[in-house]
Amino acid sequence: MYTLFSENFNLDYTLDCGQVFRWDLIDGWWTGVVNGDVARLQQDSETGEVLVDSKLPKSFFEKYFRFDDDLNAILQEVNKDKFMDEAINKYMGLRLIRQDPWECLISYMLATAWSIPNIKRGISTICGIYGEEIEKGYYSFPDPHSLVHACNDDLRGCKLGFRAGRIIKAARHVEDGNLVLDDIFELDYEAAKQRLMFLEGIGEKVADCILLFAFEKMEAFPVDTHVEKVVKTIYGSHDFFNGNATKSKIGNWGRMYFGRYCGYAQQYFFYQKRLEGL
Repeated sequence: MYTLFSENFNLDYTLDCGQVFRWDLIDGWWTGVVNGDVARLQQDSETGEVLVDSKLPKSFFEKYFRFDDDLNAILQEVNKDKFMDEAINKYMGLRLIRQDPWECLISYMLATAWSIPNIKRGISTICGIYGEEIEKGYYSFPDPHSLVHACNDDLRGCKLGFRAGRIIKAARHVEDGNLVLDDIFELDYEAAKQRLMFLEGIGEKVADCILLFAFEKMEAFPVDTHVEKVVKTIYGSHDFFNGNATKSKIGNWGRMYFGRYCGYAQQYFFYQKRLEGL
C-alpha cells in the first residue's frame, strides 16, 4: 500500500460523478478494475491523503486522476457566473479522469440510452465473459480481438440489445487498423470528433464524452438530457441561442462561454444536477 496526495482532490466526487463505470464503493473503499488490476482506494477526510491498495505504481494514479491539472486555475477560468460558482464550491476536488481510450470508447457506446446502473451491468457482463479473470469476481476489459470474434447473438445474450452489433463493428475497425486510437490524440477537436462519429452508434454526445475522458480534448462539452436542462433553464435566454437551444448549439455555446476547459465546467454542473436537480 501507499498514499497519494494532491491539493483539491476529492476521491468520492471524482469516482461518483458518472464519468467512469468500473468503480464501486464497498465497505468504505472504492474498488475498481483499472489497467488490468483490481485497485482499492480510500481517502482520509481530514488529511486528504488517499490510501491505495494496488499493484499499479503511484505514477499511474497521479496520471489517471490528472494531478498534473492546475485545478484552481482551470476552475477560476470557467467560473463565469453565480450558478457555476455554486457548483464549483460544492464539489471542489472533482477531477476529470484519464481513461483508457479503448475501454472508454466501448463503455460510452454501451451508454447510449441507458442508465448508469445498466451501463455498469453491461460492462460487467462483457468483461466477465470476454475478459481475463484478475481475481475472484473481477475481470479485465476485453481487447478488440475478443469482441471481434464474439458472436453478435452471444453479445445480444448479454442483454446489450442494439448495442451488440455496434460494438463488434467498432472492435473490427480497431483490430483492422481502420481506426487507430492513438492517432486521435494528434487531431484537433473537430477532426477528432468527426473521426469517432464515422462509427455506427456514435453521435455528438458520445463522441464528446470519449474525447473528454480519454483523448485530452478539454473543449469537448457533452450534452445529455441533464446538461440540456441545466443550460435551457439557467442560460436559455442567452443571445447566443436566439430562442433555439438545440443540443448541438448548446455544445457550441459551452465552448464559447466557458472556453478551453469547458469540459470541466460541464462535469461540475452535470454532477450537481444529478445529485440535486434544479
